[in-house]
Amino acid sequence: MSEGVQIENSSATHPEPLSQADTAPSFTTISLTAAPQDMASKRALVILAKGAEEMETVIPTDVMRRAGIKVTVAGLTGKEPVQCSRDVFICPDASLEDARKEGPYDVVVLPGGNLGAQNLSESAAVKDILKDQESRKGLIAAICAGPTALLAHGIGYGSKVTTHPLAKDKMMNGAHYSYSESRVEKDGNILTSRGPGTSFEFGLAIVETLLGKEVAEQMSSKHEFTWVLFLCH
Repeated sequence: MSEGVQIENSSATHPEPLSQADTAPSFTTISLTAAPQDMASKRALVILAKGAEEMETVIPTDVMRRAGIKVTVAGLTGKEPVQCSRDVFICPDASLEDARKEGPYDVVVLPGGNLGAQNLSESAAVKDILKDQESRKGLIAAICAGPTALLAHGIGYGSKVTTHPLAKDKMMNGAHYSYSESRVEKDGNILTSRGPGTSFEFGLAIVETLLGKEVAEQMSSKHEFTWVLFLCH
């Protein structure tokens, strides 16, 4: 298990078999507790909404932390565990309300997931954060259905973007963007990616943008990400 990541299975062990009516569903909870990063010069804000895609949240967070980026996973509606798309519960580091007070951040990250992206798209707080990040020319990174939140909030118009294939039509509604089939696409300060299978590449692209290509290549080599990326293609 990676340092700083705690996984808890909430299923209880019963001495006797229970009937189906008495058996509660089993869920997994992940606490993305940040390791000490006092010397980190770059900071990331990952906005976690109910229905977010787990891999698109955890993998980029892990990759960024391994690179020395100080990551805050912020719960959109509070600090309580957030139910993600596959019934994994992720424990945020802070509420978005509190995390905003610690800004600005070098990158704002939007995970995907249909419901998660919808919740990000409907949030006035997310709009304010993205508008501020855009005005400062800070990096904005979104993956899978996450880029549709950029469309909803009027962010990055004119940029070349990619999304999950099923989100393409929605993203292209209004012709505010040009579309790319690339697994990761960076246009100026807008960085987008396709989905769960491109989460490692997405995380490494953030690392490369903030810390440089050499650091990203060292990360890929040290942690065998090259092999993972080969399997994902």
